[in-house]
Amino acid sequence: MANKLNDLFARLHTATSPTEIEALQDGIWQCWLSTGEQALDKEMEAGIRALNAADYTAAITSFSRIIQTAPQLAEGWNKRATAHYLRGEYRASLADIRETLQREPRHFGALWGRFHILLHLNETRRALQALKQLASICPHFPGLSAQQHSLRERLEEDSAND
Repeated sequence: MANKLNDLFARLHTATSPTEIEALQDGIWQCWLSTGEQALDKEMEAGIRALNAADYTAAITSFSRIIQTAPQLAEGWNKRATAHYLRGEYRASLADIRETLQREPRHFGALWGRFHILLHLNETRRALQALKQLASICPHFPGLSAQQHSLRERLEEDSAND
């Protein structure tokens, strides 16, 4: 699995077309979502169903069970971060994103989520840093360049107004 992920990430780093980037990301997500253990895979599916049904409490419970059983799995942390985010619990989401990135520093979903939360919290410099990390993984991530440009302009405006 590690070799497959490394290959997908190497290809993602050089991919330029949105279609190719999306296909590579889908392949990476499939690797992340497969735990290799039937019981954990069923728990992951239950958590995702709860997320899709906007039952964030049930989703957090499912993803917490995964974390307790297999804390090394980055996707359990990432999915719980998503549920916290959707409930408006940004600090809890950021804590789970931090755990996700400790386990999988290339987790573009976690970095994109971190960016959005920091932007919402008006932490522009830290949001830009999250985008820089994302750019090191996938330089042609759709919308990345425009977001970076927008944040740099915002920081320049803030500096000019100080």
